[in-house]
Amino acid sequence: MQHQNAAVSSRFPALPISSPSPASSSHISSSFSVLASRSTRRKKHSQRASRWSGCNWVTLKPMPASSSLVKSSCEDSDNSNSNNNNGSLRSFKLNESTFLASLMPKKEIGADRFLDDHPEYDGRGVVIAIFDSGVDPAAAGLQVTPDGKPKILDVIDCTGSGDIDTSKVVKADADGLICGTSGSSLVINTSWKNPSGEWHVGHKLVYELFTETLTSRLKKERKRKWDEKNQEEIAKVVKELDDFDKKHVKVEDAKLKKAREDIQNRLDILRRQSESYDDKGPVIDAVVWHDGEVWRAALDTQSLDDDPDCGKLADFIPLTNYRTERKYGVFSKLDACSFVVNVYNDGNILSIVTDSSPHGTHVSGIATAFHPKEPLLNGVAPGAQLISCKIGDSRLGSMETGTGLTRAIIAAVEHKCDLINMSYGEPTLLPDYGRFVDLVNEAVNKHRLIFVSSAGNSGPALNTVGAPGGTSSSIIGVGAYVSPAMAAGAHCVVEPPADGLEYTWSSRGPTADGDLGVCISAPGGAVAPVPTWTLQQRMLMNGTSMASPSACGGIALLISAMKAEGIPVSPYIVRKALENTAIPIGDSAEEKLSTGQGLMQVHKAYEYLQKSHNVPRVCYPVNIKQSGKENPLSRGIYLREASACQQPSEWIVQVSPKFHEDANNFEDLVPFEECIELHSTDNTVVKAPEYLLLTHNGRTFNIFVDPTSLSAGLHYYEVYGIDCKAPWRGPLFRIPVTITKPKAVTNQPPLVVFSKMLFKPGHIERRYMEVPHGASWVEATMKASGFDTARRFFVDTVQICPLQRPLKWESLATFSSPASKSFAFKVVGGQTLELVISQFWSSGIGSPETTSVDFEVMFHGVKVNQEEILLDGSEAPVRIEAEALLASEKLAPVAILNKIRVPYRPTEAKITALSTDRDRLPSGKQILALILTYKIKLEDGAEVKPQIESLNNRIYDTKFESQFYMISDSNKRLYSSGDAYPHSTKLPKGEYNLQLYLRHDNVQILEKMKQLVLFIERNLEDKDAIRLCFFSQPDGPFIGNSTFKSSALVPGIKEAIYLGSPPKDKLPKNSPPGSVLVGAISYGKLSAGENKKPEKHPVSYRVSYVVPPNKVEEDKGKGSSLSGNKTVSERLEEEVRDAKIKVLGGLKQESEEECLEWKKLSASLKSEYPKYTPLLAKILDGLVSRSNIKDKICHDDEIIDAANEVIDSIDREELAKFFALKNDTEDEEAEKMKKKMESTRDQLAEALYQKGLALAEIESLKEVDKPLASSGMEGAKKSADHKTEEQSAPEEGTHADLFEENFHELKKWVQVKSSKYGILLVIRERRCQRLGTALKALMDMIQDDSEPPKKKLYDLKLSLLDEIGWTHLATYERQWMHVRFPPSLPLF
Repeated sequence: MQHQNAAVSSRFPALPISSPSPASSSHISSSFSVLASRSTRRKKHSQRASRWSGCNWVTLKPMPASSSLVKSSCEDSDNSNSNNNNGSLRSFKLNESTFLASLMPKKEIGADRFLDDHPEYDGRGVVIAIFDSGVDPAAAGLQVTPDGKPKILDVIDCTGSGDIDTSKVVKADADGLICGTSGSSLVINTSWKNPSGEWHVGHKLVYELFTETLTSRLKKERKRKWDEKNQEEIAKVVKELDDFDKKHVKVEDAKLKKAREDIQNRLDILRRQSESYDDKGPVIDAVVWHDGEVWRAALDTQSLDDDPDCGKLADFIPLTNYRTERKYGVFSKLDACSFVVNVYNDGNILSIVTDSSPHGTHVSGIATAFHPKEPLLNGVAPGAQLISCKIGDSRLGSMETGTGLTRAIIAAVEHKCDLINMSYGEPTLLPDYGRFVDLVNEAVNKHRLIFVSSAGNSGPALNTVGAPGGTSSSIIGVGAYVSPAMAAGAHCVVEPPADGLEYTWSSRGPTADGDLGVCISAPGGAVAPVPTWTLQQRMLMNGTSMASPSACGGIALLISAMKAEGIPVSPYIVRKALENTAIPIGDSAEEKLSTGQGLMQVHKAYEYLQKSHNVPRVCYPVNIKQSGKENPLSRGIYLREASACQQPSEWIVQVSPKFHEDANNFEDLVPFEECIELHSTDNTVVKAPEYLLLTHNGRTFNIFVDPTSLSAGLHYYEVYGIDCKAPWRGPLFRIPVTITKPKAVTNQPPLVVFSKMLFKPGHIERRYMEVPHGASWVEATMKASGFDTARRFFVDTVQICPLQRPLKWESLATFSSPASKSFAFKVVGGQTLELVISQFWSSGIGSPETTSVDFEVMFHGVKVNQEEILLDGSEAPVRIEAEALLASEKLAPVAILNKIRVPYRPTEAKITALSTDRDRLPSGKQILALILTYKIKLEDGAEVKPQIESLNNRIYDTKFESQFYMISDSNKRLYSSGDAYPHSTKLPKGEYNLQLYLRHDNVQILEKMKQLVLFIERNLEDKDAIRLCFFSQPDGPFIGNSTFKSSALVPGIKEAIYLGSPPKDKLPKNSPPGSVLVGAISYGKLSAGENKKPEKHPVSYRVSYVVPPNKVEEDKGKGSSLSGNKTVSERLEEEVRDAKIKVLGGLKQESEEECLEWKKLSASLKSEYPKYTPLLAKILDGLVSRSNIKDKICHDDEIIDAANEVIDSIDREELAKFFALKNDTEDEEAEKMKKKMESTRDQLAEALYQKGLALAEIESLKEVDKPLASSGMEGAKKSADHKTEEQSAPEEGTHADLFEENFHELKKWVQVKSSKYGILLVIRERRCQRLGTALKALMDMIQDDSEPPKKKLYDLKLSLLDEIGWTHLATYERQWMHVRFPPSLPLF
């Protein structure tokens, strides 16, 4: 899918932007940012099809390529004329003032004229809610209004991406210290009031709060500083190694070799760390408390600053919820990132609010920025105030979530906002439908909010308006307009167009149900404020994202005037004022589908509203259905398919006046009666009654549409109603009638050629054709000629299929010189195809040459009896019938299974009521959350993607509120998170928890979802992908012959083939029964290119294979000769013994009483089964697993004694002899003996290992307890750096060194470098002061460990780094500890 509301065109984001000249103004930066849109993750979900057809087309008016610029705008005395020609530059040249004005366009919509006439109506008294990526309160122009009021009233993170769990409560010690959840010791400022003495603590990785751009900048800077420190350490070690080599020319002594190896290991580690450096960012500690009046928060940000005196918690100026004091903080000078805080849920949640992209600040600046020193750069309504509702989730790269959207609506109503601006959206399955749309309807109809939103950036094809802006009746959808002044100034084009026009990429209507889609247009580009972390004040962005706040600012001016003059504010009357006073853009009626009613005009809308003081506050929604049909209802008439255009049709229209919910029955509803005069823009095609008496209960009338005499192409008409008594009100309602009459393709073969289509900048050509039945793809060629400079074209196709998002294919074709380009794309037979070729509005400007385009289209198709294939797990093949209906085609089927989907059901389901702080709807209903937990096990590392078919890929067109998932390991490390658009994540082998978070206010709906099936999809490696075989006979899969490769399909003759199931021995490992192998199948062969990958074919279908149950294994080991040699009493005695040992192993030792019980039973069993190694090993395990040890030395002595008992119970000589001999693997008795001896060896090794750990710990504890003589402390410290191996540890091999003896014994039986026993090797090297070798052994052990990371290993690594003195590496590892071993999962 495609994001509709990007900062720039989401399809080709770099194209609409031109960098302003750095010399133009000292206030304007020459750099700019192109924001990522939802398309980056949703484009792959878009349905793409395309085809061209020849004879049905509509030509839009070409934009002239040149214009004459003469006089200064300052000399233009006729403001009226300048507004009427939409900002035309025909009569003036740019000077500094007009240039600056073009950067923040206001003249185009009459805002400048309105403010000149009414400076006090500058938006004051109006509050706008900005639903976006967040607003930086420190950004230029967003501090105060012209009358000195605060610009930003509140800043809220509606997504929860900045939430910190602060539910842990601590108290300060006598020194005023508390321990943060990061492990840091924090000093509390003694001046902070905290009557309860309770401090809520939490922490967060700061990169989780930053944008990807800011994080990238910080990483580069931090890496540079880290490299400097690392290089210093490398230089020290290199010098040490060089000194060693000079001192020891010939190294033969074993101890010297180890000493040199230790130095070399340290050098290798430093170099390796430099290569593997991966900065996860510093950690900030958060403290929350109640000062007796409000909740306050402070942050410790020392880790962000090189200066140890900066960022201390005690120096932080405490913040409270932004709306209370309107204060913000900055993390550090390096990041320059502003933030605010909000405390929720009685101090248990701290929300740190940062923006997730510059987009929201830019949007806010267009609507409301106030620059007292540079008024030309003011936003449209500088006097308006705003609240920032962040809906762009930082965890998802600024994509919106259902949670964010719902909380934003709650906040807007709670703050009694007048306006909402939302520059976000995406394509939709159903227009004017969904949970969010329901909430918007309530906000508009009940609370009288005016909702403005962008129409989308997916044009220029029709049916490309996005949700919610272009598809929802309660929302004013705005298209993007560019004036000559904007082109010359903001875009710095060489030669601006003579007339204003819609940006090429601005989305077009109608909606699938016939509504116009675009309501009005506004300037779609501006140089506006951006966050301080971008290190610039302003940047250029363009898109309908910019048009929406421009319109929103204009509406704020109107509301400001209405409030001041006592005119009741209603979204219904404001919308009518905008639509009925807009200036049409272009000459044809069809251009309304691009521009809406035209370019909004603030001053004219104001005049309209002044007249409307006593007009009823009512809107006039229409519901239409075709006569003789009950469903579906629509908001317009849209005749798109050929069958609908071949005969007249009658339509029943229901007009139902809607009042606001607070309307009075007797004062408003009963007296409402209007005489409506109905008009048709063309009575020869669309006929309607002449008059209509309309009351509150509505009225029905019929419309007759006759398209039969129309030429092929696009036609647009309207039926509209005028108040007979007040015709100045303009149309009270409009019924859009859109007809795209296609031309049938009758050529044989189905080849269509368009010749010599001529293009200038901004020119658009449309073609409509009825795709022949049997066609499934198109192969097209585009040839451009007759031009000099490079030309850029959009080539788009759209088809509309029932209950699907528009089937859209698009391509950017750039020609640097005359050439040809080829395309192949999918189409649906029997459906009308729109083909659009457009030269980008600024491409070729300044060149007098006209581009000539020839386009050739060839339809292809292979029709099959079943498109999606399901192989049910049996050996039976699936029969497929194929035929070519258009022309001869080559049947060359290819099928591959390259993904596996494993189903899971939740192991836990929990419904909870959410906090009332953010999650209570305006209606008073409390939102509930369902958390489902799934246990996932991966036998190998894989790239996985969670999928829920019923919920995925929908945000707006769904009745469910929201969804979010998190994948974590047993250490609570978060690996991935996502929402309705899941993405693939690389996970190592192991076990994971996936938590799915669903929200709704209806508990019954959540109850039904407690057993929701989730699929984990993973890609198979190329070597594991299964290519399926085709056969010409049903027995082919069994006999092994009759393989089918290809054949020629002749029209009128069907051919049958069989698709075989994959061989069972080819199934990938870890494919449990019930899982589904998924892939693609294609049938036709392209004229050019290979046909090996069906998913690369423009037309491929899904093929699935259900993994059947495993084959039944024959019983092995029927009867045991070993057990057969024993008597019943002997076997019974063994069973009893083993049962007693099992009971011992199951006893807890958490309390003193339980420990005593365990000791009694272990002593009893030892007396009963002396020298029985498994029992002694179990006793040792019990001692090792004991926690809450008071006397560690005593406990270690017990472990050593228990380990010695295990060691003494084993005949090591016999064990060694056994492993010295080779065993007969086919001898069952020998195999059993081998398993027994291996078990004994493992028990011996474990005893030696635990004994070694205990010996080392005793030695360490006694070393700590040794009091240092005060007179010798300094000398001891100096000598520590030069301690030789002989001085630092007893000599290896001496009987006095029990640790060494034990270690040498362990080496006889196992690999001490293995992850299981490597700790002892590390300890040994550390005892010998070979810290480099110890660290290398530990790092190798960590790398080789296939299990989830063990915290004790990383703690040991940290202690080694501290002991070596590598502070930069220790700091780096401590930051990683918060990633690997967080204390809890993050909040949803």
